[in-house]
Amino acid sequence: MNQIRGRASKKRILAVDDAAIVLTRISDTLHNEYEVITVNSGVRALKYLEQAKPDLILLDIQMAQKNGIETLREIRAMENRADIPVIMLTGVEDKDFVLESAKLGICDYILKPFHSNDLLKRIHRVFEPKEQN
Repeated sequence: MNQIRGRASKKRILAVDDAAIVLTRISDTLHNEYEVITVNSGVRALKYLEQAKPDLILLDIQMAQKNGIETLREIRAMENRADIPVIMLTGVEDKDFVLESAKLGICDYILKPFHSNDLLKRIHRVFEPKEQN
């Protein structure tokens, strides 16, 4: 039953973006390789994280209510959730946001609009070191 590199169960990715079209694009890109959960706000992401722990979070920086930086700060303060790898998604190249994200321990950030292959490559890069152990 033991499949090579634990392929039996797909890694779970939580995608957080307030734009439905972006969430659809992420789901369409990743659904063959990963289990994708999509939520359209930082508030919903935090509620989801109270119940479950994904293997990776894709987090939009610019969202209404609670932006990605605020959401990430709260994730990093959560018990048993602070270590989840995070890739930030952003529509603007804002050095302050990138620096603030880096201080909060993100793995990477991707500018929108993104290419599907680029998104997959960056996600694979996050998971590769763990899969080689």
